[in-house]
Amino acid sequence: MMVDAEALASTGVVGLDDILGGGLTAGHVFLLEGTPGTGKTTIALDFLMEGSRQKEQCLYITLSETENELRQGAASHGWTLDDNIHVFELLPPESVLGTSSDQSLLYSSDLELGEATRSIFDIFEQLKPNRVVLDSLSEIRLLAQSSLRYRRQILALKHYLSRHSATVLLLDDKTSEASDKTAHSIVHGVIQLEELSPSYGAERRRVRIVKYRGRTFRGGFHDFTIKTGGVVVFPRLRALEHRTNFDRAQLSSGIAGLDALLGGGVEQGSSTLVLGPAGTGKSTIAVQFVSAAIARGQKAAMFIFDEELGLLFERMRSLGFDLEALRDSGSLRIEQVDATELSPGEFAYRVRSAVDESGAKTVVIDSLNGYQAAMPDENSLILHIHELLQYLNRQGANTFLTVAQHGLVGEMKAPVDVTYLSDTVVLLRYFEAMGQVRRAISVIKKRTGAHEDTIREFHIGKNGLTLGEPLVQFHGVLRGVPTYLGVSGDPLDQAEGA
Repeated sequence: MMVDAEALASTGVVGLDDILGGGLTAGHVFLLEGTPGTGKTTIALDFLMEGSRQKEQCLYITLSETENELRQGAASHGWTLDDNIHVFELLPPESVLGTSSDQSLLYSSDLELGEATRSIFDIFEQLKPNRVVLDSLSEIRLLAQSSLRYRRQILALKHYLSRHSATVLLLDDKTSEASDKTAHSIVHGVIQLEELSPSYGAERRRVRIVKYRGRTFRGGFHDFTIKTGGVVVFPRLRALEHRTNFDRAQLSSGIAGLDALLGGGVEQGSSTLVLGPAGTGKSTIAVQFVSAAIARGQKAAMFIFDEELGLLFERMRSLGFDLEALRDSGSLRIEQVDATELSPGEFAYRVRSAVDESGAKTVVIDSLNGYQAAMPDENSLILHIHELLQYLNRQGANTFLTVAQHGLVGEMKAPVDVTYLSDTVVLLRYFEAMGQVRRAISVIKKRTGAHEDTIREFHIGKNGLTLGEPLVQFHGVLRGVPTYLGVSGDPLDQAEGA
């Protein structure tokens, strides 16, 4: 039976078809390679499970794991290998496993490569499967004993299986001759799996399409994870692929003084960075915009890296924001993010889900310090944030990022500089005046229009945020210990309800 040249066989793996440009070209041979533990067997089983759902005949030929081990692995994901999925154990003759033999399973000269090949062809002729998995090439390489014989064997398998219109996954665990690229030049496509071990936290896995003849695919590395139910791949976010039309109206924060400082508010589809030392009110300002967005009838999403949700709910409730009630009503999607368990790709996927599926138009990431902890390389962090902000902006979502600066007063530094990526930058500071520690707020950048160049004092109380008039009688507020230039008396006893 001939296969349509454009027909694609779905892998059954969430996200993998996306980076493959739709799936695997039917009737061709592909290589899935990675060191032990990267998820090759799980992806292979997912591939066969998808074939079974399509009522195709599927065959798993194993030279390494036993059928019982494969079925146990499938059961761990809640899968049952039905009658459409056949497992064939390619084992040596009984004599090789006798008590008198001290040979190992696959190094025995009694198990000839030709005999193994004939066994594969025999089971194929018997079942005539549409999908085949061969696990693994490392065992075939050991049987071949030379690179020339190994190459000829792979070519023979490829031509035979392709001639019978089977879509084939060859697994290679790279445990023998790891630098051998023989199969790369023979197969139609190469899928490479990698596992990274950070100094702290869970392992990180990523996938890359090394080669795919005749098709366009998503290049580069894509994070993936293995969960109960199979593998989930998180395609690398490309903001250029996501563009929508929306009205770039100015949106109010709900506080007149803050809107005045921002030149009327923030523009729809823009990003705002809130900078300041710990405790200055960065999260509170972000929540103020969330509350205002929900009051307008929009939905919002918050991704919390640094604070336990129960504590955040209690703290914000004391300021007049009932985040728990907003969550329960469906207006707010709020997630606690564990930086040690989450890859950047999965985090971007969660943010996209909040926007695409939940319809969130205000997104808060609190904070980038926690997000940075999930990234082994600061340069990659900048690139991830750039694509994420571009994507959110093009969806018409307002993004609020918080960054905790090192220090409390005076000169401070941020662990990562993303001020040039943000459309608006709000700076918070502590300062000392009249024997009290006070808070000051200013806007130091706004791409989308004019803003006040003043510095205002603000308070956080049971009614939320209140801003005072510009501190025109002070000099050096941002340094933390300002000089008072006005008349005697408390210069901060001025209207604070603006």
